[in-house]
Amino acid sequence: MKAIVLIMTASLLLALSAGCTGVEKPTRQEQRPAQTKDELLLAIGAEPEDGFDPTTGWGRYGSPMFQSTLFKRSSDMSIANDIGEKYSISEDGKQWTVQLRGGVKFSDGHPLTAADVKFTFETAAGKGSTVDVTNVADISTNGDYEIIFTLHEPQSTFITLLTTLGIVPKHAYSGDYAQHPIGSGPYKLIQWDKGQQVIVAYNDLYYGDKPFFKKMTFLFLSEDAAFAAAKSGQVDVAYIPSAFSKQSVNGMHVEAVKSVDNRGIMLPFVLPGGKTELGHPIGNAVTADLAIRQAVNYAIDRAALVEGILEGYGTPAYTVNDGLPWWNPDTVFEDGDIGKAAKLLAEGGWKDSDGDGIVEKNGMKAKFTLLYPAGDMNRQSLALAVADMVKAAGIQIEASGKSWDDIGKLMYSNAVLFGFGSQDPIEMYNLYSSKFRGVDYYNSGYYSNAAVDGWFEKALLARNERDAMEYWKKAQWDGTTGVGVQGDAAWAWLVNIDHLYVVKDGLDIGKQKIHPHGHGWPITDNIEEWRWLNE
Repeated sequence: MKAIVLIMTASLLLALSAGCTGVEKPTRQEQRPAQTKDELLLAIGAEPEDGFDPTTGWGRYGSPMFQSTLFKRSSDMSIANDIGEKYSISEDGKQWTVQLRGGVKFSDGHPLTAADVKFTFETAAGKGSTVDVTNVADISTNGDYEIIFTLHEPQSTFITLLTTLGIVPKHAYSGDYAQHPIGSGPYKLIQWDKGQQVIVAYNDLYYGDKPFFKKMTFLFLSEDAAFAAAKSGQVDVAYIPSAFSKQSVNGMHVEAVKSVDNRGIMLPFVLPGGKTELGHPIGNAVTADLAIRQAVNYAIDRAALVEGILEGYGTPAYTVNDGLPWWNPDTVFEDGDIGKAAKLLAEGGWKDSDGDGIVEKNGMKAKFTLLYPAGDMNRQSLALAVADMVKAAGIQIEASGKSWDDIGKLMYSNAVLFGFGSQDPIEMYNLYSSKFRGVDYYNSGYYSNAAVDGWFEKALLARNERDAMEYWKKAQWDGTTGVGVQGDAAWAWLVNIDHLYVVKDGLDIGKQKIHPHGHGWPITDNIEEWRWLNE
């Protein structure tokens, strides 16, 4: 089978290198090899550059597949058991005790115990990676099936860490674990041909619901090549951009999965004058004005962006977390209102005194640059469309494509069209907390609001996720202030992008929960539900 798949992959890469248009039907020699009903071929996302080690971030966007987590989120985002049977939180919120289910084994036959859980979290702490366990003060075990986490301070979002960090085996963890993972998840890694494919097989020691599919091959193809592979019958599932959604594929249909994979414009919040530690300028005199930020928000017709750029596959975005349990629906407003935008500008002292169509204030024109990553056609289209929309209100935006290196230097003083979207409310905190001003790509606009920081602190220090919910919502809008457009409008959120896949007719991919930022692997989060209909 290895030789067959490698030959097939090489043929695909050669045949599809010209892109998705004008692809001829494969010759008889190039046809996809005969496949049993319990095998799948997929082209759904990029190759994980860092491999499959949860302690360095693998699995944080969707299931880690090869490893189990203590808990998981159901399709409605509620908490469900995985290898954790139950958990309890102390009255002060600092101690989380998790009871493990017995009988769980790694794919090599070794039992999974509390010692492995402790080892996993301690290893993640030692790596200092994207897995943030800095609030964990101590981890202890009570026998083989009880693990106790002691936190420095209460953290309502700690539950998210328990739902995303895959457990690795203490006895089999080494320097090359990311290349040769061993876990207790539904599948085990059989073969990884870097730059080409990953082949996985069912882990027959898996404790959960038995998946229908015994073997899956993930091909790492560009979007054009993946779509061409689907059109030529070479794959069962392929991710596609919205630009391809109107093209029919014989024997396949489009599955649109809702997401919080959003696109939004960060608007620098402070006046110019400061510099970062690396000497990059901070602040923008135009976007620091509240009237400008609110006018931009009201002038944008988000429904038109969804229809015109996303081909209808998406939803208007008003926050970074639309539709999630901690979202405040009061942040929704009537957009596409040029009259409202013009009124806000006039009330803020902006007037077009020279008749050139651009309003000014104290001799300063309402002009600013909007950066987007060069080569991202979707963001370019959004940036150009937004610039056209706000022009009618008297604001001039210059859309400019830049490399990420350049954006990293310019993002503190210029508006940037970013993409975010997480299944964790901590992302909202990272984007708006004054503690994250200038940290990585988060609060690059240097937003700060003492009232919002207060709500964030209450949310984080809440004993559990349920108690924190109201505080997260009030940070967005509490009736007086907040990060939303009625308050500070530090961002102009645009759209939430549906994740689109062409799927072989008759293949049921189950009930998908709302996807986070980054297409691809999250679709397999519910792989145990996938099956052929009428089988």
